[in-house]
Parts: sequence; C-alpha cells; structure tokens
Amino acid sequence: MTTSRAAGGGGTTRCLIADDQAMVREGFAAVLAAQPGLLVVGQAADGADAVQQAQHLRPDIVLMDVRMPVMDGLQATRQILATASPGRPRVLMLTTFDLDEYVYEALRAGASGFLLKDATAAELVHAVRVVAAGDALLAPSVTRRLITDFARQPHSGPPPPPLGALTPRETEVLRLIAHGLSNTEISDTLVIAEQTTKTHVGRILAKLGLRDRAQAVVLAYETGLVIPGEVAETHHYRQE
Repeated sequence: MTTSRAAGGGGTTRCLIADDQAMVREGFAAVLAAQPGLLVVGQAADGADAVQQAQHLRPDIVLMDVRMPVMDGLQATRQILATASPGRPRVLMLTTFDLDEYVYEALRAGASGFLLKDATAAELVHAVRVVAAGDALLAPSVTRRLITDFARQPHSGPPPPPLGALTPRETEVLRLIAHGLSNTEISDTLVIAEQTTKTHVGRILAKLGLRDRAQAVVLAYETGLVIPGEVAETHHYRQE
C-alpha cells in the first residue's frame, strides 16, 4: 500500500525509528503505533542499520537520531536521500539539544525537519503527520536559533541557485519562511489568504528546485536573503 503524502491524503504512513537508545525507540514506536494511519515498520539501533532497513522496508518517514554509533544520523541521512527516486523517504531528525551542529548539515543533506527528543507525544505525532504531508517541520523555537548560529559557518559545497526567478512577493514569502513562520503566520503577516501563501510556497520550491521548506530556509541564508540574527519585520505588514 503506497502512502499519499499530499496534505489531506489517505493511506498509511510507514515509519522507521532510528535511535541507539532502546527506550527512546520503543517509546516513540508505542506512541506512533497507537495513532490511526501511522504504522511503525522497523527500528534501527544505529545509522548503518537505518540505511539498510530503509532500503528494504521502504518507509515513508525515518525518525533519525543525530548521534548514533557505527554511523551517525547525518551520514545515514545522506545515504538514504542520495537516490533521486520519488519514493525515497522523508527524514525527521531527532536531537537532544536545540542547538546541534549536525542538524544544520542534515537540512543541507535533505532532511525535512527536526524535533527535540523531549517533545510531547502530541508534538511527535504532529511532526510525523506534517512531514508525511510533504511539509517541513521547523519549530520556530529551535529553527531561529539553530539557523542563525550555523548559517554563519562557511559553506564548502556548490554555490546556491540565484533568487532572480522569484517575484517580489515570492521573495518576501521566502524571507518569512526563513524566519520560521508557518503558512498561517505568513498569511496574517502579508494579509493574504492562506491558500495564496501555499501557492507562493509551491512556486518558490518549484522555481528553485527545492524539496521542501527546510531547504528553502537553508537557501535563504546561503544567498544572503536573510542575515543571521535579524528579526522578521512582520509589523510592516500586519493589520493591528
């Protein structure tokens, strides 16, 4: 049975949990297994095991711990997402610390977001559903600090694509995405319909060849559209 990753789509979301702590794996598995539409198909104790299981079990979502023995979550994410296959899973990084140098690199590698391991059961389920629906999970409480700190690090990879293809409004939407705003918050800020915001986001991703909002955030910082440490000037648009 294939999973519909479109928002509101049906189907079962197949989940693989990778964490070197058995209690964490089992706890997450119990929470997810109790939810309708979510199926835990496997558990991995290290990154190498996660890569192997992802190849055989074909999960829709991999919950990936950052620090694991044998192979860390960053390298495992790179290997899992190395294929260009449309059926490849989405990766949700799990981290103990809200400022983890590996998480920013994981976003570069294509991870769809991250979640603190002390998140509540409701937050965990929400995260899995958001990522399964094709969105990125970038919790504002973590994203703004993490991206600000690690976007300053020099980037040794290929240069990011230019933003010239974007309209002025799309550029503004990208800037707000990079500040960690949700579609609802962006809509309120720009005083536009939420469906219009979703359309802008879709066009931004398509024009720039990005998988999701996580990569859009990284790109916004790498191109200098957003400067580390600056605050979104949402008051310029809000109707108070």
